[in-house]
Amino acid sequence: MDKSVKKVVSYILITLVLLFTVIAVLGVWEFIDLSNVIQKIMSSLLIIFAASAVVLFIFTVLIKDNGQSKPT
Repeated sequence: MDKSVKKVVSYILITLVLLFTVIAVLGVWEFIDLSNVIQKIMSSLLIIFAASAVVLFIFTVLIKDNGQSKPT
């Protein structure tokens, strides 16, 4: 995987963590109601995890051949 792609993905994940942290802190101080927000955050994280697992599988199995043929 290219280093620039890794940096972009890293920055996106950092942004998500910071966003969820701000939402959690606002919920602790009761500026927002967290009754439905926690469920939405957890389902969003599950979707992101599943999508990243599929992308990782595609990169490692299908794309990362490097021009070498597999022995049969």
